[in-house]
Order: sequence, then structure tokens, then C-alpha cells
Amino acid sequence: MKVGEGVFYGAPRATSFLLSHRRRTTLRTFSCSSFPVSLSSKQPPFKSCCLKSLVTGESIVSPRSTKGLFPLAIPLARSSSDGVTALQRCPTAPLGMEIPVVEVRKHGVWLLAKTVDQYINRILVEEDADISSEANADLFLAAADAGDNLYTKGDYAKSHILDLDAYLLKKVGLFPDVIERKVMLHLQKGDHIALDEAAFLLDLASVEGTWDETAEQVAECYKQAGLHDVARFIQYRD
Repeated sequence: MKVGEGVFYGAPRATSFLLSHRRRTTLRTFSCSSFPVSLSSKQPPFKSCCLKSLVTGESIVSPRSTKGLFPLAIPLARSSSDGVTALQRCPTAPLGMEIPVVEVRKHGVWLLAKTVDQYINRILVEEDADISSEANADLFLAAADAGDNLYTKGDYAKSHILDLDAYLLKKVGLFPDVIERKVMLHLQKGDHIALDEAAFLLDLASVEGTWDETAEQVAECYKQAGLHDVARFIQYRD
């Protein structure tokens, strides 16, 4: 689904960048002075520096290595599939506006998280929830350098929420790929009628330009299908 400002709300295997290399997570240090402050709408970009040390792609890249990327992208890391995790700056952003984290691929830009905080938080939650991997103390120490207690190790287990995706949506933020997985799960269970109606309304709104008039009806369809997190996402207004 195409949304404003050139960001596609979907998951073009974006999670492969975030998750598939988690067991090989390595921390790389670098100087925050190398980060192009002038490109960022937030001053200083300290959390962006922290994020760059946490991303689990195979190749950390300079934020000035923008060749082949769309002009608003500030690259952080490149995955083995050649996707680039980046910050998407807004040239007219008001002071203090959060910067979304995106994945830049050959044929589009895909939203990974609405804010740097949410993306860091998600990395930590998923690392903590992965019982098959050894605890990565360095990862949590690096996150602590961001200055905020975004996530405390062990909080996921204490929540007694067995579904990791449900925890992410309730406690961290609304991530497009997580929402897509939830929808696909309901489709596999046969919950088609309300979701088919929602899909029809979305297509109609995109053709006729009537999103504002259709949003509440679409959200109601998702509620009927039991996707209350998705419904709240549809109803969200800045």
C-alpha cells in the first residue's frame, strides 16, 4: 500500500535485514562526529549514532555514501541482499520532529519504524526474546548509550505475552511488516469476509481519493476480523 512521502507501508523482506543476521550481531564503533548533522532534522543525532552501532547488516556504510539512493535518505548499513537501512529526513521538518527508519531497495522505500527509538526498542526486544541465542550484553550496553531506558532486559518475559508480534504492537509501536504478518495469519485461518471488504474499500479509496471518508469503515472491518491493532493503525492521526 502506498502512503504519503514516498514510503510504502509493507515488508519487502525488510525483516530479513533485521532478523536473519541477529545471531551474527556484531557491534561496530565509530565517531558521531562523522555523522552529517546538517542532514538531520534532530540535533545532535546521538541516537542515530547509537542505531548505527546496533544494526545487524553485514556492511556498515558512511552516512555520506548516498550514491544510488533517493536524496532524502541518510544511509546507515547495507544488507547482503543490497537493501540499505537509512534514516529518511524531511527537508522542511519542524524542530524536534522524529526521523523514520526506512529500508531503501532497488524499486522503492519501505518503512521499518516511525522513529529511531522504536527501531532500537524492537531490536532489543527481539534479541531478548530469542531464547536460542546467547544474551548479547554488548548490544544492551550500546543501546544504553542512547541515554534513554528504551527497554530493560527481561521485560518481554515479565509481560507474559507469548506472541512476540503482539508484544511489539502493544508495547513498542506499529510496524508495517508485523501488521502484515498478523493479517496474513488471519487470512490463513479463513477470516476473509471483513478483510476482503477492507481491501475493496482501500482500492476504492485509492482510485477515488476518498481516504478520509473511508478510513473509519476500513478500521471497523479490521476490528470485525479481530485485528484491533491494525484498526488503531488505520485510525491513527498525527
